[in-house]
Amino acid sequence: MTDNPFTDIEIGRLKQAAELLLKAEERLPVLRALNWDRSLSDRFFASGGKEPPRPVYQKIDAGPSLAAVGEARSLIDGSSAVHIWLRRMADVIAQTAALLAAVGTRDFYAHSVALYGAPTSPIADGKRTALELARRLDSLLTGFDDGGKKLEARERFSAEALKARLDQALPDHFGAEAPRVEVTKNVSAKAAAGPDYVKLRADALFSDLDFRQILQHEALVHIASAKNGAAQAHFPILAESHPGNARTQEGLAVFAEFISGSLDPARFKRLADRVIAIDMAASGADFMELYNFFRERSTADAPFESFESARRVVRGGLVEGGAPFTKDSVYLQGLLEVHNYLRAAVAKGDAAYVRLLFVGKFDLADLEAMKMLKAAGLLSPPRYLPPWAVDLRVLISYLAYSTFLNEIKISDVAAKYERLFSG
Repeated sequence: MTDNPFTDIEIGRLKQAAELLLKAEERLPVLRALNWDRSLSDRFFASGGKEPPRPVYQKIDAGPSLAAVGEARSLIDGSSAVHIWLRRMADVIAQTAALLAAVGTRDFYAHSVALYGAPTSPIADGKRTALELARRLDSLLTGFDDGGKKLEARERFSAEALKARLDQALPDHFGAEAPRVEVTKNVSAKAAAGPDYVKLRADALFSDLDFRQILQHEALVHIASAKNGAAQAHFPILAESHPGNARTQEGLAVFAEFISGSLDPARFKRLADRVIAIDMAASGADFMELYNFFRERSTADAPFESFESARRVVRGGLVEGGAPFTKDSVYLQGLLEVHNYLRAAVAKGDAAYVRLLFVGKFDLADLEAMKMLKAAGLLSPPRYLPPWAVDLRVLISYLAYSTFLNEIKISDVAAKYERLFSG
């Protein structure tokens, strides 16, 4: 039996509004519009790393999307959590259109902050910021740089070898719906994913943890939630990645790395350094300063990885500095918020609140709407879940313990060992 507060007419209006918003969002592909051609890095390194890149971006006609948003708004006239979710979606799409219209200008930064937040935006408890966490992580993990290198796996896999491992592992989780794995030069990051594919950069080398990280982050969170969302007959908009759900989706994906033992210190530090770099760029640091910053912080990485990190910060904004793309601050923002939500869900003692995160792609702010849709019989249970969300024993034990541990003052503990640490 379902608890459905909506009439059939109202459900029809909500579904129509969601369909309009889906069409509007699909015409505004943020990451694809901000992508850099591989030739930019080739020219940069051909110049000896002396000439900053000069990206050219495609123009996006936002008119049809904005018209669809206007039509959708006329259908969203209620006050329920579902109406609030769809109105927030309409606002996000309108702001996304403004972001893409401002590509290559100083105004781009303001729209980016409106969509993704800034490193200094309050998160979690409303007092902390991603920049605070980034600086803390950078300080703590820097001390493990030399030791971490000794612990790194000596064996490195080619993209083709990693593809073979993923081709073998993915069917265990997705069966006949397993995403395809492609090896290509036409991707900037070492790995990227879409709704039904994983792309590996042909000239990159990968470790055993890279394999696990890609499996957990890209496949078992991003692709799984996309497939679960696409299966929602009433609201397939839940399959789409967009700025309005980036913080929670990336936070969930990083948490998946963490709880599965796939998040190594070097990657964690890289996520932190990107947040610090965004703050630097907002204060005026240009591409060359950011590239050198990453080279100094990531001496074990190839120069291309430092180029890639700097590119992620300035894409869409100004290479000269002052207008960064702030999306990479959402990884730590989202990690904090997802972690805290899961702690609260475990304290509640109901596994359904954990698995609710996987019905599709949405923000934690939309949880009440998802709960309402589920109670009304308008959401299907998630078909694809990572192992730690299927068998919750490890997650529950870890979160129950960490909830108590967080109440202990680390300064009091450290004082007990002060003589040991200072020796």
